[in-house]
Amino acid sequence: MQVRGLLLLLALILLTATAEAGKNKKDKAKKSSSECEDWRWGPCIPNSKDCGLGYREGTCKDETKKLKCKIPCNWKKKFGADCKYKFESWGGCSVQTGVKTRSGILKKALYNAQCEEIVYVTKPCSSKIKSKSKGQSPLLQA
Repeated sequence: MQVRGLLLLLALILLTATAEAGKNKKDKAKKSSSECEDWRWGPCIPNSKDCGLGYREGTCKDETKKLKCKIPCNWKKKFGADCKYKFESWGGCSVQTGVKTRSGILKKALYNAQCEEIVYVTKPCSSKIKSKSKGQSPLLQA
């Protein structure tokens, strides 16, 4: 009986301590959040060069906030780091221009970024000729 009473008392103390810790977290979250709902966010500005860690500034009425952000170093500068696209497969190589093209449809615009709905990307055609047969020597085929 005494052991059961001690376990019940210990469980009650633990439950009370957990509830108090939860209240403190909620209070901290309320202090840091803003009542403003119409935030306008600027582009991510890298700390150095044109990619890597940086920050973006947001304004709402008379409030200003800075958020940490990151621009991947392989991002498509033409589209901006806040515009995410779903790209098709590469098209065939154009003999006249020597480039191949593919299009991308806007998937997501982060932080209210102004993004184009459809974008087109080109790249030079490969100068290498890929062979159809793999693993066989031309001498063995005869």
